[in-house]
Amino acid sequence: MKKYVFITGGVVSGLGKGIAAASLGLILKTRGLKVINQKFDPYLNIDPGTLNPFEHGEVFVTDDGAETDLDLGHYERFTDENLSQSSNTTAGRVYLSVLNTEREGGFHGHTVQVIPNITDEIKRRMLLSSTETDADVIITEIGGTVGDIESLPFIEAIREIKYEVGIENCCYIHLTLMPYIKKAHEMKTKPTQHSVKDLQGLGIQPNVIMLRTEREADEITREKLALFCNVPSEAIIQNLNAKSIYEVPLMMEKEKLGTAVCAALGIPEKQTNLKEWAAMVDRMYHPQHKLKIALVGKYIQLQDAYLSVVESLNHAGIYHNTEINIDWVDAESLTSVEKTYEMLNEADGIIVPGGFGDRGIEGMIFACQFARENKVPYFGICLGMQICVIEYARHVLKLSDANSTEFNKETSNPVISLMDDQEGVPLGGTLRLGKYQCKLTNGSLAQKAYGEELIWERHRHRWEFNNKYRDLFDKSDLNIVGINPERDLVEIVELDASTGHPWMCGGQFHPEFKSRPMRPHPLFREFIGASLKNKQKKDI
Repeated sequence: MKKYVFITGGVVSGLGKGIAAASLGLILKTRGLKVINQKFDPYLNIDPGTLNPFEHGEVFVTDDGAETDLDLGHYERFTDENLSQSSNTTAGRVYLSVLNTEREGGFHGHTVQVIPNITDEIKRRMLLSSTETDADVIITEIGGTVGDIESLPFIEAIREIKYEVGIENCCYIHLTLMPYIKKAHEMKTKPTQHSVKDLQGLGIQPNVIMLRTEREADEITREKLALFCNVPSEAIIQNLNAKSIYEVPLMMEKEKLGTAVCAALGIPEKQTNLKEWAAMVDRMYHPQHKLKIALVGKYIQLQDAYLSVVESLNHAGIYHNTEINIDWVDAESLTSVEKTYEMLNEADGIIVPGGFGDRGIEGMIFACQFARENKVPYFGICLGMQICVIEYARHVLKLSDANSTEFNKETSNPVISLMDDQEGVPLGGTLRLGKYQCKLTNGSLAQKAYGEELIWERHRHRWEFNNKYRDLFDKSDLNIVGINPERDLVEIVELDASTGHPWMCGGQFHPEFKSRPMRPHPLFREFIGASLKNKQKKDI
């Protein structure tokens, strides 16, 4: 029988349910269990795809083209399991499905209500992962905080589901805040008690309580919570602040989270094997080198907008025993060649990640020009690849008004443009999304990095390299080295080694979605390797 774990949050939002869910997934996987994580969000958007990054951070993309919450990135990075469309559901998607069924006569004239119709649809989607995969344990994170009006149908659904799959096959984890009052020198348990009481009032008795706290909880505090919250004291798990999110699974294992969950689910106790993970964390905490990487973007006020990019840089840093220090550069602040030199001169490498809209574009072009002319390693991701093409077209190929039709529809040299079948189509839901094949040029930097000629990468974009300019670029030093064979679309460009540049590459896809802490993405690995050599050369 498959087992189900549901993780809810209480007191305040932003306590780290996603990291807790990902950590539990890793712990159970290293015990020999097949684990799948999923998240249910209570907001009414169909998916995060059209949300401003300032609202929810980055949009994570799965192989099958789902635009999802950023927590799915944590799930994939921790458990090394590729997720899918069914791994992230919003209230908007649930309501849309129910209303479409009602319009089609699917309810045969009966009144459509939150209970049972909405909750039934939530439960159906929660159980999809159990039918689509061979997972032993399905871990479901419920977004929001207990007590929120919009979360109520989801809480009711996870209450009902235990009677369908069996109470013995369900485990409820409640993550709450336990604040420390400095003046009183005391940790306060009341917020947790009230949050658990709210959850119990909705029909759910947590099996495990996870305490987000700055200070260690003593035995007296644990016993007090166990008494008032009706859980065993060994099921009171503290979740202390960690220096890195990758240390959290080790801390949770020390707290015996896996043991508490397995006990609640009736899973035989097995030894956890986190030796490789612990070795990775140890390398991360004891680097031999330091690098300064300039990240030139347009959403830097909310760094979660580039969460997977940052994590991928860190993965590559771990591989090279190098601490990555990111210099967050607002693209709009790069207003001239002189200003760009002033702000980027200390960078060992420059990365321009993805984004939409024309804000900050000229600053990104200045950054790319600086990297090319000063032989600083450059990595362009999605928009960053298009910036690389535009900059080279303007300053080397002398197409002074070269641009993307996303930024200037009137440009006479649209080196980046929409495909013919996308003209006039609204933005929402029309992106090239998910996994696409790419054929690499043998002997190119990209091919050497991957070690193979056919690769698959995840995409999330609408504008493409304009094939009308292929011949012009083929005669230049900005080589086209990656092509999507299905539609003959340019996927990777790189500056020829004959120019003397150490490493300059742009990919139309998002490699950050496939990087793992113990297996960094090849392009990030090579970018950091080139940046490290660049720093060592400067230090001589």
